[in-house]
Amino acid sequence: MASRSNLSVVIDIGTSKIAALAGRKDENGKIEIVGMAQTPAKGVKRGVVFNIEELAAAISQVVEALEKQTEEDITKVNVAIAGQRVKLEEYKGYRFTSDEGVVTRFDLNELHNEARSHKVEQDYKILHVIPQQFIVDNEITEMSPVGITGRKLEANFKLVTIPEVQLLNIQRVFDRAGIELGEVTLSTLAISEAVLTEDEKEIGSVVLDIGAGTSKLAVYYGNVMMHTAVIPFGGNVVTNDIKEGCAILAKWAEKLKVSYGQALGDFADEQKVVTIPGHSGWEPKEISFKSLAFIIQARLEEIIDNVYYHIEKSGIGSQLGSGIVITGGTSNLNNIVSLVKFRTGMDARKAFSVIHPSNRRKDFQTHEYLTALGLLKMMLAGVAVPEPEQVKEKNKKAKKKRDKSGMSPWIKVVQGVLDYIDDDNDDLAMK
Repeated sequence: MASRSNLSVVIDIGTSKIAALAGRKDENGKIEIVGMAQTPAKGVKRGVVFNIEELAAAISQVVEALEKQTEEDITKVNVAIAGQRVKLEEYKGYRFTSDEGVVTRFDLNELHNEARSHKVEQDYKILHVIPQQFIVDNEITEMSPVGITGRKLEANFKLVTIPEVQLLNIQRVFDRAGIELGEVTLSTLAISEAVLTEDEKEIGSVVLDIGAGTSKLAVYYGNVMMHTAVIPFGGNVVTNDIKEGCAILAKWAEKLKVSYGQALGDFADEQKVVTIPGHSGWEPKEISFKSLAFIIQARLEEIIDNVYYHIEKSGIGSQLGSGIVITGGTSNLNNIVSLVKFRTGMDARKAFSVIHPSNRRKDFQTHEYLTALGLLKMMLAGVAVPEPEQVKEKNKKAKKKRDKSGMSPWIKVVQGVLDYIDDDNDDLAMK
């Protein structure tokens, strides 16, 4: 949170980009977006920090952009991370109720604390304790059993654990950037808040986030996250396959994927080709749409098959009444929904934001900020709604904000991303 208000600041650390949001609750209890910034990720590989200096610089860049927009000094931020090598453990505990046979909040907190202090695998640390089921006097109860009469309270938890070194390196990054690290959240939990409706969580759904470095999934049923996993490859390996299969430079492979790629080879037009410009005396090269699509399809099938393995591993695959919600940059490929349906036998759809901020809604029509938006909702869940007079005063301050260049700071950061991608004037030519 920032220093002078109920502002909450969140950062989604991905392999290809860092997305940050600053927001608060307005007088109606809705999320108000006060600032947003994005920059290419540096020092991150497959969601894991490998260069502390580079990532700290990128974090500082987005935080500075948010400070200019909010006119506040940001001293603390909350973070979403991919959590590669995430593992799940089960913990069961019980206690006798403390208030003459009635379940109290104290009883729940005590069981939660016991689960949090449970000894896990060496060099791993508990990131989240997620309740799965409560039982009072041998009767399964609702997920909020406070007030139910009974003598014995039992609880089943899922413990989400990640390597301790990952958390240590994140802490080092923020120490280097001079910013206090707040809560660290698994990105699958955050993205689920942004793209799953309450009904989908209730009847059973899967979130599949195919990012640049990793593919992440979370399985929900009965409004509870029952399973999560991180698959250590994503859009970047698709790009690398195109690079190797077509014998072209990585920058051309990425542009081919984004501009002309699709997920099903049989649907590609075999009459169309794209020409890769020649360089250093080499002749231009033609690549057919169909060949490109089959290269992409082969790698995506591997990712989807891994996802389906984890859905089955969750033990509730047959109980999921909804389907798979697909998000992440790779979800933009044409026919990816059809491929997911075909490989899994489950229904599927592309993700969209189920969170509706009071302002800047158009900025969340694409996937770039969805994880950050979900995390922002989680962080603001317990924040009180401000008094109307406070809102009026903040709005007066907001009207005074002007950037001397005439361009808002967050657009500058996004423009940096565009410049980074399009730094070559050569264009692909389609025939």
